[in-house]
Amino acid sequence: MNKFMIGVAVAALLLGSTASAQPYGRGDGGQHPGWGADRGGTQHWRRGQRMGYNDWNGARAVDYRQHHLRQPPRGYEWRESNGQYILAAVATGLIASIILNGGR
Repeated sequence: MNKFMIGVAVAALLLGSTASAQPYGRGDGGQHPGWGADRGGTQHWRRGQRMGYNDWNGARAVDYRQHHLRQPPRGYEWRESNGQYILAAVATGLIASIILNGGR
């Protein structure tokens, strides 16, 4: 009976914590923790900036082998945005490298 009560208590804690979880943002446009502000499609990015969450999702994922780019480190991905190949952290959008796409 004791194990049963512990199981019920743990289940109640888990259900209670998910029910009270707040969505990201403050209700003022949906800021995502760790990400930069969204800037729109005409942004020319620089190394060290953080892409906004929607800017990241709006940029096209790029196969680095097909475009002769170096292999991204773990946790990073190449994206193409406004004629730029951008190597950025998947979790936060922190830009590590940029290559201009001369073919566009």
